[in-house]
Amino acid sequence: MTRSARLGAFIAIIAFVAAIAGVWVGRTFLPQHTQGSELHEVLHHDLQLDAQQKAQLDALEERFAVRRRALEFELRTDNARLAEAIQAERAIGPRVTAAVDSSHQAMGELQKETLAHIFAMRAILRPDQQAKFDRAVVHSLTADGR
Repeated sequence: MTRSARLGAFIAIIAFVAAIAGVWVGRTFLPQHTQGSELHEVLHHDLQLDAQQKAQLDALEERFAVRRRALEFELRTDNARLAEAIQAERAIGPRVTAAVDSSHQAMGELQKETLAHIFAMRAILRPDQQAKFDRAVVHSLTADGR
């Protein structure tokens, strides 16, 4: 195998591994649509929120949507930096390691912000509503995706 063929194969393998890692990270750390849908369903349909709770929830959701979009943009930027670092270093070097660390930090921030949002929503609920909401949160975190 020629040097150029080996280099091409190496780049293909790195790209494949990066793609698999990206899918795993997304499925593991980012909120899944079905989980959010379940919580949305419970909040907006099952808990019978009063007008004040609905207004507070709308405000919370607007603020979180802005923050979530910013963090998701940061994750996309980190992924682009990771791709550039992989292309430049073609190994796990300092740039690749720094890009991975930055990506993990952004993922952690998104997870923390999501949890803060969940607790802020919970805080506007009555105790009887909180119990049902808590069950939905636990179920969404432990459901196996079916």
